[in-house]
Amino acid sequence: MDPFILSRIQFAANISFHILFPTITIALGWVLLYFKLRYRRSSDESWMKAYHFWVKIFALSFAFGVVSGVTMSFQFGTNWPGYMGTVGNIAGPLLAYEILTAFFLEAAFLGIMLFGFRRVSNRVHTLATLLVAFGTTVSAFWIIALNSWMQTPDGFEMRGGKAFATDWVAIIFNPSMPYRLVHMLLASGLTVSFLISGISALRWLLGDCTDAMWKTLRTGVYLAAVLIPVQIAAGDQHGLNTLAHQPQKIAAMEANWETRSNVPLVLFALPDETKKQNRYEIAVPDGASLILRHSAYGIVPGLDQFEGNHPPVLPLFFGFRIMVGTGILMLLVSWTAAWVLWRCGTITRPLAMLMVPMALSGWVATLAGWYTTEIGRQPWLVSGVLKTTDALGPAPAAVVASSLAAYLIVYAVLLLAFIGVIVRLAVKAAREGDRQPEPGVEDQPLGQPVRGM
Repeated sequence: MDPFILSRIQFAANISFHILFPTITIALGWVLLYFKLRYRRSSDESWMKAYHFWVKIFALSFAFGVVSGVTMSFQFGTNWPGYMGTVGNIAGPLLAYEILTAFFLEAAFLGIMLFGFRRVSNRVHTLATLLVAFGTTVSAFWIIALNSWMQTPDGFEMRGGKAFATDWVAIIFNPSMPYRLVHMLLASGLTVSFLISGISALRWLLGDCTDAMWKTLRTGVYLAAVLIPVQIAAGDQHGLNTLAHQPQKIAAMEANWETRSNVPLVLFALPDETKKQNRYEIAVPDGASLILRHSAYGIVPGLDQFEGNHPPVLPLFFGFRIMVGTGILMLLVSWTAAWVLWRCGTITRPLAMLMVPMALSGWVATLAGWYTTEIGRQPWLVSGVLKTTDALGPAPAAVVASSLAAYLIVYAVLLLAFIGVIVRLAVKAAREGDRQPEPGVEDQPLGQPVRGM
């Protein structure tokens, strides 16, 4: 097979695996801080039991994210050396900022967060949790800044085939960065809220009725119910920004072949790039014009404007619809669960059985959204600056294929292990009543052994 295709598949597999874990840690750090603050305010031990359960999942996610991030960075040198060779003057500093301002912050205080409870004061432990949560968000800020710059580059000039920064503020806060950052932070919040809700529902199905379980369940459900409409609104604004700066991506997402008004919203179709038409189309008349231009007569750019310079239509068309469809399902489930909890104070067995598989819905929506974003930039690696083909390295197809096979096997095993550990923790908590170390006295450093350990 072509080494270009193999290298793209390999990087896609790596980044797909990697993104799963920051999507958890970004928001879960703040949820853990919420649990800790509720304990400090109320001295209710169930909040600390919830904290101790979910901090294990945070630690596991953090470790997986770091390891997969390291292997991903290797591929810049082995498979895509043209990337750093062309835009390394911009990408390098942004990645360095992420390490200096975020990773070191997380690494410095993660140990206190994980192992410092009852060894340092509650105030210090809470501060460590805050700084780790802040560090994960800062890390997301720098990575999103770089990714957004690759989508909508600004603040640079080309000299001798290399990009040089002329305005770092314009580079960091490029036209799509604020929209992409908000969209990603909300995606992380939804991923975590559904993960918490789903795992708590599993514990309830296994007979766990502890206060800690109910507190985490309500936290997850109510957080999801609040965030999902905000995410829909943020996604709409992100789409309008994409229309302004990357109209070819919108044209491919909508499978709109001709620039015109009264463009329908295509719910389902099989886009045919050869014939430039949609087969088996099911559409809402004028829907795309109404959403994108707020008028049925609004003109929406079509793929006819971007001959030979637009992304592949099929993966964008379905990737976007999988993301939106998953989001609608998340809205229905979260609002239903919130209403049932509010009215009845509990959940029903059918609802709980639905919430368990929905625990991974955030991952599905996030991956579909990132596929739409990244494939939608093609044929460019950095829009208008560096084509993907020009960044490819000299690695032979056999070498790339063998490393790809190894990556896929290892990632599949690790992903199954990750999910298995979470399920095992949930089963153990349900069967043993979620026994955790008792919270210490507020603001008093406790160095004595924890009872029962």
